[in-house]
Amino acid sequence: MDLHHRTVRQDVRELGELLGDVLEAQSSTQAFEAVEDLRTAAIDYRDGSLPSREPLRTTLGTLDSDLEGAAARAFTAYFELINLAEERERVRAIRRSSQAGTLADSPRATVASLVEGDADAETVQRVLDDVLIQPTFTAHPTEAHRKTVKAKLRTITTLLEGLDERRLTDAERRQSWDQLEAEVTSLWQTPQVRDRAPEPEDEARNVQWYLENTLFDVVGDTYAELEEVLADSYPEVDVPKLFEFRSWAGSDRDGNPSVTVDVTSETLDRQRSVVLSKYRDELKRLSGILSQDAAWITPGERFEASLVDDRERLPEVARDAERRYPHEFYRQKLKLMRERLERVNDVRPGGYTDAEELVDDLEAIDESLRLNDAESIADAYVEPLLRKVDTFGFALASLDLRDHQQNHTETVGELLEGRGVDYRDRDEAGRIDVLTDAIMQDADVVDLADPGDVSETAERVCERFEALREWQREYGTDAIDTYCISMTEEPSHVLEVLFLADQAGVVDLPEYSGLDVVPLLETESALDGARRIMGTLFENEAYATALDCRGDTQEIMLGYSDSNKENGFLAANWDLYRNQRRLARITDEFDVSMRLFHGRGGSISRGGGPMHEAMLALPVETVSGEIKFTEQGEAIAEKYGNPRIAERNLERMLDAQIRARRESLAGPGEPTPDAWSEAMGTMAGAARDAYQDLLDTEGFIPYFETATPITVIEDLNLGSRPASRSGERTVEDLRAIPWVFSWTQSRCIIPGWYGLATGVDAYLDDGGSMETLRKMYEHWPFFRTTLDNAAQSMARTDMEIAEVYAGLAPAELRDRFFPRIRDEYERAADLALAITDRDDLVRQDWFRESLDRRNPYVDPLNLLQTRLLARDERTPAEERTLRLTVKGIAAGMKSTG
Repeated sequence: MDLHHRTVRQDVRELGELLGDVLEAQSSTQAFEAVEDLRTAAIDYRDGSLPSREPLRTTLGTLDSDLEGAAARAFTAYFELINLAEERERVRAIRRSSQAGTLADSPRATVASLVEGDADAETVQRVLDDVLIQPTFTAHPTEAHRKTVKAKLRTITTLLEGLDERRLTDAERRQSWDQLEAEVTSLWQTPQVRDRAPEPEDEARNVQWYLENTLFDVVGDTYAELEEVLADSYPEVDVPKLFEFRSWAGSDRDGNPSVTVDVTSETLDRQRSVVLSKYRDELKRLSGILSQDAAWITPGERFEASLVDDRERLPEVARDAERRYPHEFYRQKLKLMRERLERVNDVRPGGYTDAEELVDDLEAIDESLRLNDAESIADAYVEPLLRKVDTFGFALASLDLRDHQQNHTETVGELLEGRGVDYRDRDEAGRIDVLTDAIMQDADVVDLADPGDVSETAERVCERFEALREWQREYGTDAIDTYCISMTEEPSHVLEVLFLADQAGVVDLPEYSGLDVVPLLETESALDGARRIMGTLFENEAYATALDCRGDTQEIMLGYSDSNKENGFLAANWDLYRNQRRLARITDEFDVSMRLFHGRGGSISRGGGPMHEAMLALPVETVSGEIKFTEQGEAIAEKYGNPRIAERNLERMLDAQIRARRESLAGPGEPTPDAWSEAMGTMAGAARDAYQDLLDTEGFIPYFETATPITVIEDLNLGSRPASRSGERTVEDLRAIPWVFSWTQSRCIIPGWYGLATGVDAYLDDGGSMETLRKMYEHWPFFRTTLDNAAQSMARTDMEIAEVYAGLAPAELRDRFFPRIRDEYERAADLALAITDRDDLVRQDWFRESLDRRNPYVDPLNLLQTRLLARDERTPAEERTLRLTVKGIAAGMKSTG
């Protein structure tokens, strides 16, 4: 029996036809015909029926301003709908494979791998106890969809699901299509481009949406399936907490002055309100299930004691509960529990002080049900709720604070100068001495609440640390217990944050530290200096004491985006890999547990790509079981927007981490051959030189400004954070997101592959062999993943379209740069195919089908965008159309950077 009634081809065709009907009805027959002419010309060129794109260009040349706008809107809406159709196909594949028992990386496959590897119960328990996966949602890049548009797309998704999975009558099917037509019409009439930049509060709410509406519900299902399959092979193994969600939205201050103390306070308060409301709803639902008559059950000592405690704590509520449910002890207890949740953060007494108290109550109910042979009820309703409380606590997602190290250095310098201490003029050793003595002494050195006459930067930093003390007091330490330091280059940059936390009372050594201080190593100098930075900290009296208070676990963040922008794709990946191994050796030397925090972007160019494969490709010595990584922008929507896909992502990450931790416990295994590491060193060095030489060549910045739509992207209102750090036009100053976004729009994704060909050629010229590269690809997960990701970026690149964008640059700059870029691409593509022994850069059939489906529809938007960019002056209507082409291409490429 097939679980589905439709196919992706049918969805694409019928949604496209529906959009065409809406276009003609809402715009004009002329607009419909123009879009059809553009569409067919693009398809005919791609399939070889036309020798050139000239008919496509000719049609574009006949469009007036209104028709240009209609075309941009039509192709953008098309991609919005096609993305939903492809999402539906992903769900079909998951359900069919699950039904057939062939779903790879599922809990069943995970446990089977443990059994096949002869893992005993003790080993499995050790692995699970070590594993903790922490997806960390960030606001940048902000999802390109407006919230209104996202809501409409979700409605369309629900209607498609009904058509695909339900057996409908003819009348029901017609009704669904009528609703679809209404939603697509509404989508057409809704503005796609924001009139204003989103505020940090908007970004925090966007992240919260996925936590509240998807992840809250699917986490329990993920645990339940794992426990079910474990019970067959390892019945004595207990499943501990495996997931914890974190967020930077509303707390990441680096480069974003709009993220104030008030914004963070509001985020913490709103997230707690949301999660408490979710728990109250769950308890209300549970009350409808637990209607057992007291005459038929034995509550058990733990449950009875818990109920007595609540009756004493809330006597009036207890009396009301007894009147309403005179013979139903469970319902009485649940009403009291709902009231305790209502009183969290309330002036009235009796509320829960933390999530552990709620867990205790749920465990008492769970135990009582099992005493009364109601295991099925406990398993189906109580256990999933326990998992949710264990995962989300009273915070929904714990917040990480982040700021640039320069702001802390400036603040500490000003504060200590006000106390007669010279800090800024000291060398690194002198700064470390001052900070260490200040942290270890009992008396405060400065007054953060009254810092005196200091700069605006110092005032903001002082206010933040004062607020941190109050946030932890009000919301609990777990709600906000991590502070990440961007651009960490010296040990003092870490000690400065520890000093400020100490002065705020968040740290009180030697007894207590309420903060993990996390250095973000993102530049070549910081990564190469990791031994000096971390070794100095581990040997420092103050820092070692604070680390001891935090369980001797050191979190270290690795920045993928800026490392890539600075060094190029290949060199950045190699630097990150070898420095992870170096960090593992350092932490082992000092007997410190390491938790790596991977600052991965959504796109390949910024460290993105399949997370499951990336986790399995990490150096085995770095796999401690705990892993943390950022989830950004459109990647959040793609991974967590649909409940079935969200659950699948959690399962795959769990599978990868369990397998990786099992492997790491088994020992180092076969070491990577020295010849392979040397080959990577040669390739990375040459690739870095080629990439940096390109960026340093005179005229590159003007070429970038004219051959990509960077100037449009900077004004798109995509996020609350500025596109550059200081407003200067340099590659160094530009943030990684608009850097990658601009190249992606122009279909010339150099951040994802430039330098690869030069690197491989350097290795081959140095006596290396293609056979060795093929063995590296076959047997070394790091190299295989790196090359596959580069190949994916090359597959998404289109040099014909890129050449059109290059034509926007002055002729002298175009001739200087584009042939160089094209040559590197063509050689890289040939070499990638030779190493992988494939005929196609794309290794997955579904990805090739997606590219073939999308490319003919992205082409008209690219050519329309270049026509608009070439105009010296644009009308307001043309400006709107230009901005809409950026949105449309992003939807077609499924990436904003």
